[in-house]
Amino acid sequence: MSHLEQLIVEYLDWRGYLVRRNVKVGRLKHGGWEMELDVLAYNPHTKDLVHYEPSLDANTWEIRELRFAKKFSAAQKYVFSDVFGWLPPKTPVRHIAILPSHPKNRDYLGEAKLQSIDEFIAEVRGEIIKCGPARRAAISEIYPLLRTIQLAMNGYNKVV
Repeated sequence: MSHLEQLIVEYLDWRGYLVRRNVKVGRLKHGGWEMELDVLAYNPHTKDLVHYEPSLDANTWEIRELRFAKKFSAAQKYVFSDVFGWLPPKTPVRHIAILPSHPKNRDYLGEAKLQSIDEFIAEVRGEIIKCGPARRAAISEIYPLLRTIQLAMNGYNKVV
């Protein structure tokens, strides 16, 4: 799992989601799997079902369209049978592709919302800043990446 995937997993779990990562779906008759989905998460309080596919690739947008379309299609096909079988099949799935850049003229990659790494980090940072200094409201040690961001942004005793 990449550092970015780990950060996504920590962030979603910290926010109350049930998280599955690197989920192989679509068992093939001759062995192996049709696809691996990076991060799938469900929030039982808000009923939000989200699928993240982060990538640091340098592919063309045409190649990305094909690659990500296959991933998001597999998620739609298998999320209810192979991953969250207890959810109603009509539960909407939000797909998010996280890439190094987010061109101004492109907000989606296929059916997925496009988010740059910097935009995702800004979202995480914004939520962590709300916690204040670690002395008062330390993020749990089970989230080492989030806790490191908290210390870097908020300090231990006072905002740096």
